[in-house]
Amino acid sequence: MSETAVYAGSFDPPTNGHVWMIEQGARLFGRLVVAAAQNPEKKYSYPLEQRVRWLREICEGFANVEVLSIENEFLAHYARGLGSRFIVRGIRDEADYQYERGMRYINSDLAPELTTVFLMPPRELAQVSSSTVKGMIGPNGWRDVVRGLVPACVFADLEKGAK
Repeated sequence: MSETAVYAGSFDPPTNGHVWMIEQGARLFGRLVVAAAQNPEKKYSYPLEQRVRWLREICEGFANVEVLSIENEFLAHYARGLGSRFIVRGIRDEADYQYERGMRYINSDLAPELTTVFLMPPRELAQVSSSTVKGMIGPNGWRDVVRGLVPACVFADLEKGAK
């Protein structure tokens, strides 16, 4: 498919679940824009530049993936501005479904020409989230657990205490 799709998120930090979504999006679309979001109303653990740097390293092997950022803009307007007709979103559980369904309707109201494509990760990634990863850092043995949840470049920085 030669279409452009946008996969946006906080990626605070990127997880192996995000990597799976990127792999699927790159396989399904001719061009995938991975956009690290910066919302002025939200507090992040890692600065936008760090999150973009991680994503660029993660996406190095994908010829059709471009990493950008989105700041203080509706996703639908951002995607439209890139010439995209698709938004890629992940659904891990019922709570994600409820939230993403509402966002799909809002995005459709803002840009009816956009289609939201929902992807469901495999079982072993279904419970992996940035919040879960951040919550596991600190106690004895955290490295053994977190190492399997995030890409190597992210883990290296988490281990160093980089933010």
